[in-house]
Amino acid sequence: MDNKDTKIALPVGTTLDRFIMRKQEDFPYATGELSQLLRDIALASKIVNREINRAGLMDIAGAFGSQNVQGEDQQKLDVIANIRFIRAFRNGGEVCTIISEEDEEIIQTGNPDGKYIVAMDPLDGSSNIDVNVSIGTIFSIYRRKSATGCDGDLTDCLQKGVEQVAAGYVIYGSSTMLVYTTGNGVNGFTYEPSLGEFFLSHPDIVTPKTGKIYSINEGGYNSFPQGIKDYVEYCKSNEYSARYIGSLVADFHRNLLKGGIYLYPPTAKAPNGKLRLMYEANSLAFIVEQAGGKATDGKNRIMEIEPTSLHQRCPLVIGSAEMVDKVKEVLTQAEAALV
Repeated sequence: MDNKDTKIALPVGTTLDRFIMRKQEDFPYATGELSQLLRDIALASKIVNREINRAGLMDIAGAFGSQNVQGEDQQKLDVIANIRFIRAFRNGGEVCTIISEEDEEIIQTGNPDGKYIVAMDPLDGSSNIDVNVSIGTIFSIYRRKSATGCDGDLTDCLQKGVEQVAAGYVIYGSSTMLVYTTGNGVNGFTYEPSLGEFFLSHPDIVTPKTGKIYSINEGGYNSFPQGIKDYVEYCKSNEYSARYIGSLVADFHRNLLKGGIYLYPPTAKAPNGKLRLMYEANSLAFIVEQAGGKATDGKNRIMEIEPTSLHQRCPLVIGSAEMVDKVKEVLTQAEAALV
């Protein structure tokens, strides 16, 4: 076989389905349900990806005309993504209960024997759709605590991040990627639309210990805690690059691969922070820790925070381990100076 023939015969890569099958023994309680749940997420993300790619051609961009439980204006694609993922979980049968950013109360799937709880932000950064900026889906998966045969309850839903059995995100950008962990490292898969498959493209992701990128909305600088102001000045004095897209998944994804830190501190307008613990902070904290990074609210490890409500908010400092440690050091120094 000559060189040209060799190139023709090159393998296309490892599909998500094949990867899941090979790794099933790594899953807690490996009986196949979690594997199928990840496939359900992949299927829903393919459908959402199709809708996003048609946003400029059909009347599905822009505001939906109502607000979600957060008081935020819903975009049409927020509603579409929420419907698609809920439908996938209902049809799959592995999930008994869902928490969604778009719904005030827990959602029962009609699968009382389902063993899993899903917390999700169906479409993070959706206000960026109209300007063609990367957006994403974030999810956490927990094993239910209550007995099967009935609907899940708040005890099932309000679990600490350390109890996640899987978490991940889908980023819809120049290419569409699914990144997830089941507690045995982090792997990324890129969608190949002509084949309709996710292929392993980023095996065993390890985030750099430090970096030169900081991501924060400096428009709120005047109302930041003094320690955060001090850290921003530290970044500037060391000529770090400021990179802030305004889409959490996109900022996190870049920093995960390149090394960097994302900060959403408390402000006068959002004294408890703005990001949601259950379906944003916990999910990404699990991923970043599995990749060698860290996540904190400034004092506490994110995944050890005790949840008290479905839509609980928290500050978030997440990224390369040494950079997160530096933020905590600067915050401690600022607090000591006030004493």
